[in-house]
Amino acid sequence: MALTLNLPPELEQYLLQEAEQRGLSVEAMTLQLLTQSLQRRQKQAEAVDMLQSWIEDKDVKDQQETGEYLVQALDEDRLSERKLFPLEMKGIIW
Repeated sequence: MALTLNLPPELEQYLLQEAEQRGLSVEAMTLQLLTQSLQRRQKQAEAVDMLQSWIEDKDVKDQQETGEYLVQALDEDRLSERKLFPLEMKGIIW
């Protein structure tokens, strides 16, 4: 598909500089940036969908077990002896 764009001078200059630095044509540089942007948006949408599915998950017991496991794993995998999630602070700060 052929596409003609009227770009602001600043954007045109940016594309020209980026293309030159990377040894690409302006068209290839523009296509690469557009592709990267669309891929990022797709990944963001997938992440939002996954988080939404977790929010909508009604298995509260499983969520609690997972949360407790994560807290334990984070506390065990530390260089210092200081806990990220001290038991005396449960219900207060986490």
